[in-house]
Amino acid sequence: MLLKSVYERFVAESPISVMVHGLLCRALCPDPLDRLFEATAERQYTKELLFSTTVDVMASVVCRIRPSVHAAFQAKKEEIGVTVRALYDKLQCLEPGISSTLVHHTADELRAIIAQLKGARPPLLPGYTVKILDGNHLASTERRLKVLRDVAAGPLPGQTLVVLEPETGLAAAVICSEDGHAQERALLGQIWSEVEKRDVWIADRNFCTTGFLFALASRGAFFVIRQHKQSLHWTRQSRRRRLGRTNTGVLYEQRLWLENEDGSTLVVRRVTLKLDRPTRDGETEIHLLTNLPATVAAKRVALLYQGRWSVEHLFQNLTTLLKCEVDTLAYPKAALFGFCVALAASNVLATVKAALRAAHPKVAVDDVVSDYYMADELAGTYRGLLIALPGADWEFLTEMTQNQFVLWLRGVAKGVRWERLRKHPRGPKKPGLKRTRFARHPHVATARLLEQGNRKE
Repeated sequence: MLLKSVYERFVAESPISVMVHGLLCRALCPDPLDRLFEATAERQYTKELLFSTTVDVMASVVCRIRPSVHAAFQAKKEEIGVTVRALYDKLQCLEPGISSTLVHHTADELRAIIAQLKGARPPLLPGYTVKILDGNHLASTERRLKVLRDVAAGPLPGQTLVVLEPETGLAAAVICSEDGHAQERALLGQIWSEVEKRDVWIADRNFCTTGFLFALASRGAFFVIRQHKQSLHWTRQSRRRRLGRTNTGVLYEQRLWLENEDGSTLVVRRVTLKLDRPTRDGETEIHLLTNLPATVAAKRVALLYQGRWSVEHLFQNLTTLLKCEVDTLAYPKAALFGFCVALAASNVLATVKAALRAAHPKVAVDDVVSDYYMADELAGTYRGLLIALPGADWEFLTEMTQNQFVLWLRGVAKGVRWERLRKHPRGPKKPGLKRTRFARHPHVATARLLEQGNRKE
């Protein structure tokens, strides 16, 4: 009875934490993770420390529940059953392919839950599957390795390509490279297993190469990619037609006949947005290339490309709300593993928002709910949740069928208090003043300035 009372209190006071823990129990269930490791690992093997335990330790770090890997180890020392040195050895040797497969596994598990919840966002382009591709260099780490101690430059532990599904908010796939100086284009050859017919791939100009565009088209996929000035060759082009205005400029469209190295031709549409105001780089026009049929209007193509910023929002959340870059993990394999566990945690948070959309269909969840306050509630409550209700008290979730689990998730989501999670958007930024007062002084007393200001008033 007491445990039931404690559980109900957490459901009432912190439903976000309860939903996150429930989803972690499903998406990162130990037995499937250990089987995934055995099926994916090429050189590593399980001796005493299970892969699922390693994921659990890293998840507490990337969710900011524990400040470091060592602190997470200390909190679960008896459960882990090996030395901290053994844990770090495991982290520094985890193959990037295992980390990538972990993200794919969680996306598959949670996509099915979102579909059953009917909690996805409205389709950006009905009849197509939109995917956003972008690269991310992991930030430089501390110089803990012997080879880094006399290095002045920032040591980069790796580079990734991430595939985001904007309708579900899930990071569907990630390509990992241990070479922090790797060019993003060099990793494109590993993306083809993610390409399916009627996909629409949205990407920035760094991915605008003839080979990539032709390869997407040959697989029955479509693209909306910003044109790179120096990476394409076309044999002819049609006249540019004006199509009207948008809120940022004037739209034009024309056709280009692209030519590949083997002489084959691909006809694409070039949608040009002539901007009312130049970009920060001083550009006055943005050119978008697409092979979508003419039934998809140029304005819709431009709006699709604007949605590319959702992947930038994902990277920002991974860095500021979660802890995707653990600067003490200098070994590339360990740093990439931490990033991938953060992507898995981000997928869990995306599923929480899907549950909120399903439980509150009249609320514009994406406009109302703050990712910051969700992460803050999780970090502040989760430790107490696991102390009051340890692992054995959550076994009922893993024993549920998926239908039962979805009903449970929707029921918990109904108890969310919006006032605790509501966004507080700031107004438009004012132009900054040039700081000229007291330029030659190292310090100034704020109290004296306030007193002077009050005297003038």
